[in-house]
Amino acid sequence: MSSLRGQGYDEAANMKGEFNGLQRLIQNENSTAIYVHCFAHQLQLTLVVVAKDNKLIAAFFDSVSMVLNVVGGFCKRHDMLQNIQAAKVVDALNSGELESERGLNQKTSFKRPGDTCWGSHFDTLINLIHMFSSMVGVLEIISDDNMSEHKGSATNLLCVLGDFDFAFKMHLMRDILGITNELSKLL
Repeated sequence: MSSLRGQGYDEAANMKGEFNGLQRLIQNENSTAIYVHCFAHQLQLTLVVVAKDNKLIAAFFDSVSMVLNVVGGFCKRHDMLQNIQAAKVVDALNSGELESERGLNQKTSFKRPGDTCWGSHFDTLINLIHMFSSMVGVLEIISDDNMSEHKGSATNLLCVLGDFDFAFKMHLMRDILGITNELSKLL
């Protein structure tokens, strides 16, 4: 404890609390352990505010969220997505498009992005790009299913995903968030 010179946390009250937070308890033991708000968390919060302030990017992430809800929100559809993706990986391996080594071609799924962990948005976009054709396949099945209550949503999402603007924003945000994700890891 006497060697501790600094501490950095996010905005959680139990960490930074002025009277009962961890940073206060540590400073009571060692007054030289200065508290600094986590720079990575500050970067992520700034990205969230900037992205939500831009109507087009906010709408893009709303569409991504809708895809996650319609495709990944139900076990049957999630399993369907995994099966379609697995079949595509097997076909690509058999045709030589993909190499097979330890650690390659791992099973992926969609992660729900969270505003306080902006790196999760990057991971979601990576998986969306990787599984895009499989996800479109699931949406087509839902759209053609007359019994599905999400038929209209799936049809609408197919139109949105087929638009060049969506693909452009998806790759643009992947590139931007890839840069900021590396910076966040360094911070």
